[in-house]
Amino acid sequence: MNGTQTWRWSPVSLREAARDISEELVRLRHALHREPELGLDLPRTQEKVLTALEGLPLEISTGKRLSSVTAVLRGARPGPTVLLRGDMDALPVTERGTGPVVSQSPGLMHACGHDLHTTMLAGAAHLLAARRDRLAGDVVFMFQPGEEGAGGAKIMIEEGVLDASGRRPVAAYALHVISSLLPRGVFVTRSGPIMAAADRLLVTVRGAGGHGSTPHLARDPITAACEMVTALQTMVTRGFDVFDPVVVTVGSFHAGTADNIIPDEARFEATIRSFSHSAHERVQERILKLLDGIAAAHGLEVDAKYDVSYPVTVNSAVEAEFAGETVREVFDEHRFVKAPQPFTGAEDFSFICDEVPSAFLALGACPADLDPSSAAYNHSPQAAFDDAVLADGAALYAELAERRLTQEPTPQSP
Repeated sequence: MNGTQTWRWSPVSLREAARDISEELVRLRHALHREPELGLDLPRTQEKVLTALEGLPLEISTGKRLSSVTAVLRGARPGPTVLLRGDMDALPVTERGTGPVVSQSPGLMHACGHDLHTTMLAGAAHLLAARRDRLAGDVVFMFQPGEEGAGGAKIMIEEGVLDASGRRPVAAYALHVISSLLPRGVFVTRSGPIMAAADRLLVTVRGAGGHGSTPHLARDPITAACEMVTALQTMVTRGFDVFDPVVVTVGSFHAGTADNIIPDEARFEATIRSFSHSAHERVQERILKLLDGIAAAHGLEVDAKYDVSYPVTVNSAVEAEFAGETVREVFDEHRFVKAPQPFTGAEDFSFICDEVPSAFLALGACPADLDPSSAAYNHSPQAAFDDAVLADGAALYAELAERRLTQEPTPQSP
């Protein structure tokens, strides 16, 4: 991937071609892993991606508000556009790994595998460039910063990634590696919701401090805040359908300085997960009304800030079925599993799904010497990902784009 190769059609399969460049993929992934970067500003990562794409027949542009890279490959014949997305940012995690490659940036780590996604997408660009003569349409490669909470996908949409080829994509695809749970090399997806919506709640309950021996002379914010925490758990079981659930987890609670002092205020923070657009729209109103009511009942004030973060990631039924069938045909029946339910994590690929029929797939990347049932999960400082999946991930990206440009998916019966 040094830009010195002359790109022309190859008669070998995409999977074989991906294996041929596997060593280059591993080198790129290791380079990215050694220098992780956070958020929207990823200059060294962007530079590595641009270097990896050098010499390819791509129309390349970079972001204004973030270190994104958008690359358009024009097929030999006119046709629709397909978008492939890979995220690039890391996490504020100190790596505890002992493998052949570890982060050289203190306090930063590619603990969610985005270095693999970036590498796979760059590999797909190489594979498809070599088969450009076969393509009837265009492919947009979306290298995205800021997936880990910064909403980079939304910013790239605002900066025109969906119109980069001159026409809106008819389909979009994304892969995400998982360091545990799944056997290595197994792809998973489903139609409908595949990842949860994620919002953030920040609550400050204000009362009047006093002595712990005379609580009736104070207005205790702690008891009211505790009631709010438990009431939130009741609300999600009584206000929402059990088959369309909402999850509220209070992960931070702070109040007081001593056992016999009633403080003036108590604070807590929570994450809210939901799995449908309707539940996502309703939960904010229900939560804010509940908190206001409890505060009023205690004669207190409450400031509740509800931050809407990522919507539900919803796969198109047609594109999810098409992606699953592609995995079965390219790899094998045993390499594909249909997820029985959504994952409870969140993804800003959801913003793409809201605009374009899409399919989001997970790929097991647990190292061969680890047990997926006990291996460290994504975001752990001990999370480990196997380089062996890089070639297959690149091949699937390329297969999805090439096939989608040459055949129209047929809706399947439920």
